[in-house]
Amino acid sequence: MVGLRRPQFVLFGSSIVQLSFSNGGWGAILADVYARKADIVLRGYYGWNSRRAVQVLDDIFPKDAITQPSLVIVYFGGNDSMGPHSSGLGPHVPLSEYVENMRKIGLHLKGLSEATRVIFLSCPPVNEAKLRENTSKYFSELVRTNELCRSYSEACIKLGQELDVKVVDLWTALQKRDDWLSTCFSDGVHLAEEGSKIVAEEILKVLKEAEWEPCLHWKSMPTEYGEDSPYDLVAYDGKTTINPSEWTFHREIQWD
Repeated sequence: MVGLRRPQFVLFGSSIVQLSFSNGGWGAILADVYARKADIVLRGYYGWNSRRAVQVLDDIFPKDAITQPSLVIVYFGGNDSMGPHSSGLGPHVPLSEYVENMRKIGLHLKGLSEATRVIFLSCPPVNEAKLRENTSKYFSELVRTNELCRSYSEACIKLGQELDVKVVDLWTALQKRDDWLSTCFSDGVHLAEEGSKIVAEEILKVLKEAEWEPCLHWKSMPTEYGEDSPYDLVAYDGKTTINPSEWTFHREIQWD
């Protein structure tokens, strides 16, 4: 552990979380936006469902930890929503159990501290045609449909309302783009850079609009070592320096 503990934002979920730092992913976007403001901590597990997540809650988020996260962003549902395999194996979790698992996750995280905030990401849509094209011979009876994703997304949103947990409706957000089928996914289910931009934008929107104290929107959080210094770059007048702590010109998108 390095000194000067910043607020921790934990990303907890399945492959969409694990891959969120790859190829312009939404986790990498958040890490850039919150540079010198919060540490983005990745806890993503490729292929996991909500059933496995519940089993490790106490390991990943112990209630007796000295420091608790300021924010946890949770995504499970894509694997849960896959159709059941005839063998009984596989990631499918029935909808009713998925809801109860997410309830357990939400309540556990809200109970970590009075200051810990939680955001659920609902199940995004899939490009069914692209999934069929990319089906590997190593997999058996993979069933992913947009309709199944919709039902799990709606259940997640409804649960968030019950628990007073903020929810990003990914199923709707991605489909607002006319070209979502061709731009938002790398393989029909995992996010391409354009899809990740939408996820990041929606998360930042929630953080800006949430009436939380303290506010967790990046523009409202202090910048570590943000004071002026004689060691900064010298201004044109040759007498003063220019503080670069808040510079964002390097960003392709100027996030709000």
